[in-house]
Amino acid sequence: MESVFSTSKRKLLLEVAWEVCNQVGGIYTVIRSKVPAMVEKWDDNYVALGPYFAQRAAAEFEPITDPDATEIGQTVRKMRQMGYAVEYGYWLVTGRPRVVLFDLNSIGNDQLNVIKAQLWEHHQLSTLNVEDLVNQTIKFGDMVRLFITLLAEEHSRRVDFVAHFHEWMASTGLPDLRRDNVKVATIFTTHATMLGRYLAQNEAGFYGKLPFFDWKREAIHYGIETQATIERLAAQQAHVFTTVSDVTARECEVFLGRNPDLILPNGLNITRFAATHEFQNLHVRYKEKIHEFVMGHFFQSYSFDLEKTLYFFTSGRFEFSNKGYDLTLEALARLNYRMREAGMDMTVVMFMVTKQPYTSINPEVLHSRALLDEIQETCESIEKQVGERLFLAAASSTDNTLPDLNKFVDDYWRLRLRRTVQSWKTKHLPPFVTHNLVQEDDMTRFIRQANLVNNEYDRVKIVYHPDFIASTNPLFGLDYSQFVRGCHLGVFPSYYEPWGYTPLECVVRGIPTVTSDQSGFGDFIMQIMRDYENRGIYVINRRTQNFNEAADQLANVLFRFVRMAQRDRIAQRNRVESIAEVFDWSNLRSYYDTAHDLALKRRKP
Repeated sequence: MESVFSTSKRKLLLEVAWEVCNQVGGIYTVIRSKVPAMVEKWDDNYVALGPYFAQRAAAEFEPITDPDATEIGQTVRKMRQMGYAVEYGYWLVTGRPRVVLFDLNSIGNDQLNVIKAQLWEHHQLSTLNVEDLVNQTIKFGDMVRLFITLLAEEHSRRVDFVAHFHEWMASTGLPDLRRDNVKVATIFTTHATMLGRYLAQNEAGFYGKLPFFDWKREAIHYGIETQATIERLAAQQAHVFTTVSDVTARECEVFLGRNPDLILPNGLNITRFAATHEFQNLHVRYKEKIHEFVMGHFFQSYSFDLEKTLYFFTSGRFEFSNKGYDLTLEALARLNYRMREAGMDMTVVMFMVTKQPYTSINPEVLHSRALLDEIQETCESIEKQVGERLFLAAASSTDNTLPDLNKFVDDYWRLRLRRTVQSWKTKHLPPFVTHNLVQEDDMTRFIRQANLVNNEYDRVKIVYHPDFIASTNPLFGLDYSQFVRGCHLGVFPSYYEPWGYTPLECVVRGIPTVTSDQSGFGDFIMQIMRDYENRGIYVINRRTQNFNEAADQLANVLFRFVRMAQRDRIAQRNRVESIAEVFDWSNLRSYYDTAHDLALKRRKP
């Protein structure tokens, strides 16, 4: 839809992020998944700007060997003539947008010191003794600033430029663009405040204390004064300031000194199946793969009925209380007690997937999996042998009765099967962590303290997997999205979560999910939907309940879920999948359109 502020001038949108062609963290998902919807609206007038890291870009970037005559191509050529290494090409994702990537090695230490001196002189931004990452972002920010300045100087008479900056890491050049009155409309989006992330995990009752924090004092205390100041400057100097949720907007006022103009919720690029049963089939297929892992991990010690087993999981970066891992484990301990009290024959296997330093996968876990594979191969050989001999016997027999199948198995295979099974079985409890951690952490301590150590009588089993799941992983042989599809429920009752992609990734794959009202996603769901629980999205109240009350609420949700009939769970998966479209970027892009229009309107003299 054409903006009411449009003039005869062409508009060109630059999206600036550290994560362009650079897969580090959740903002990569935001930018990358949004590309098709942006290209649909802007076509060739959409260009992404990012840092150039040769190794990371290799898989996703296709260079344009000779810069074209477009405004972008001309500006790339000009920067190269000035001695900067600038890469220009296409991002190999759906939509194939043009990208400009800046090689940070173009700026030496002397020049970096000059840039830092100017940042101090213009904005009192202290950059003494900062970590290397901050130095890299300052180089990146200055090259972006120069690029946009050259672009606007040469072409702003014919083109209206909009530059959308994501996070402090992309934004060190934004304040000077405003100071120099460069003809570009600017938007700054914070996806999470630096201080919020630090304080939420270190200050009990963070939200209650929020209005009383002194941002500067806290930033110095946590050693992030430079990052927090860049974030604050960018928020204050941009024409339009936005964040991803109302939850984060509350922090912005305190830490960044400005209320966001707009909320820009996050979406995904969603491909729906034409036939509803298709995603249910995928669930069954990937659940079988998880069954294989569970048999290898648990059945050497004891077995349980896989037809009566539910797979729950949680995942994300290792922030023990921010991500609600503590609440999840507490609720699981209560669920375990209730299921045992009720004499239930159901089993819940809970996967805790996060990233922690480890030395290797536990050799016993790998060995057990390898022996299970050998048992499977032996059984397949026996099956083949029995099948061939049974067919021959049946065809040549005058008797209609089924022959004794034991006679069809060679002694070799009998012995091999018995030996493999014997060497596989053990009296040890199945380990609750799959890798050898460098050191004990909050997760292992809590699991032991709650005695969720995979006793045979426990109805809730724990698998703590301190590495992200990828298809190269020898334990599962699944990529993360396939693993999600194979599970029954995603559990993410975060205390601090500016948006929260993990529950949204469940929804789009037809998997019911637990979120919280302190996560941007949970808050958004409560605003746009009345019957979210009926549709398989459970929202834990962490805003007004204490830890104990929230743990009880979560335990109740999990207990109700475990007691559901299988057909009710299937119906719920259909209902969850049917609302995925709400979160498609083609629907959520309109929030971005509004921000870009507002920036252009405010930029106009």
